[in-house]
Amino acid sequence: MESIKVGLLGLGTVGSGTFAVLRRNQEEIRRRAGRGIEITRIAVRNVARAQAIVGDAAQVGADPFALVDDPELDIIVETIGGTDLARELVLRALANGKHVVTANKALLAVHGTEIFEAAQAGGVMVAFEAAVAGGIPIIKALREGLTANRIEWIAGIINGTTNFILSEMRDRGTDFATALADAQRLGYAEADPTFDIEGVDAAHKATIMSAIAFGVPMQFEHAYIEGISKLDAIDIRYAEELGYRIKLLGIARRAEHGIELRVHPTLIPSKRLLANVEGAMNAVLVQGDAVGATLYYGKGAGAEPTASAVVADLVDVTRLHTADPEHRVPHLAFQPDSLANTPILPISEVRSGYYLRLRVADVTGVLADITKILADGGISIDALLQKESNGTNAQGEGETDIILISHVTVEKGIDAAIARIEALATVRSKVIKLRMETLT
Repeated sequence: MESIKVGLLGLGTVGSGTFAVLRRNQEEIRRRAGRGIEITRIAVRNVARAQAIVGDAAQVGADPFALVDDPELDIIVETIGGTDLARELVLRALANGKHVVTANKALLAVHGTEIFEAAQAGGVMVAFEAAVAGGIPIIKALREGLTANRIEWIAGIINGTTNFILSEMRDRGTDFATALADAQRLGYAEADPTFDIEGVDAAHKATIMSAIAFGVPMQFEHAYIEGISKLDAIDIRYAEELGYRIKLLGIARRAEHGIELRVHPTLIPSKRLLANVEGAMNAVLVQGDAVGATLYYGKGAGAEPTASAVVADLVDVTRLHTADPEHRVPHLAFQPDSLANTPILPISEVRSGYYLRLRVADVTGVLADITKILADGGISIDALLQKESNGTNAQGEGETDIILISHVTVEKGIDAAIARIEALATVRSKVIKLRMETLT
């Protein structure tokens, strides 16, 4: 049978990894796919560099539109990143009747609804396993392996850069700036790490997983996003004393009146498997009503781990290339006409446990005032840690830290209580608030 012809947009980290893996494992892949898969054309900015990498194995050019218009190509692999040019090229490829494989989480989180509608209308496929958690097959698990389940929630460490930084801050006791510099020196963080450290990258991925898990359109614009750049090393230490570790989690959860979609630093009990994922590794925990909790762990980035997912998508598309479009797995697991309009809840309506750190005057009655405010708001305390007084301030008063762990409550309630606590004369700084998840 004639080989499937593939056009590759971009030959950076993911693109070059895809080319290498496909070429190295071509015989194994042919046996699995039922026919050969060949990258025959590549579009890049630096043609000379690309030509040096691929030799005469593929035609290399600088015009990506000429590539997506090539009638000889069956599948387009998009690895250029970004949202504007990538969107234009992907939509044009779909309009030309070509299947698309992409590793672009930002593209799908922002424009996925439009892209999937275009693919559905054209009877072609968009495959995107590599867009979330690199080489971990979490998309296939959600779309196919767990299809019998009503997914209750997903919680994932889905950004390796931030997980490396948090691991360094905990293990070495360094501050955020030092840990970030180490991550950049070792190649885990970009020169401009904003998307990683501010949680945007994780929110793109959480958006995609939530759409598949709950059968809703992509709603990135409604996600709550909070990164780790303002996280203090002292809170990592205090959390450890209380039996917790802090991870940047992407969370999607069914709630009574909608869906929670949020990314933020989160305290997790240290005995949980997810709390022990260290370094630049990724892990996603999925709770299904029938199967219970399942954990997916592995490398979330890098040339060949991500290429593993891209090539797996190429094999899937090749297998289904001639299949009736009506009998393919839907892009978001649910039939397109069955997607729900379930709203994404604002963060004020989210229910969680909370870690609060307060700097207070070391005088009698402070703790009683604070606990009364919490009780007035219907907020119960699960654990409390009061540190020894660490000297005096300019007025000769001693000050100390109080750390409280609350039971689950609604966020707007804890925020109202914090406002009252901060108004107390004995409270000397803003209250530090972090969310908590037991993951059970």
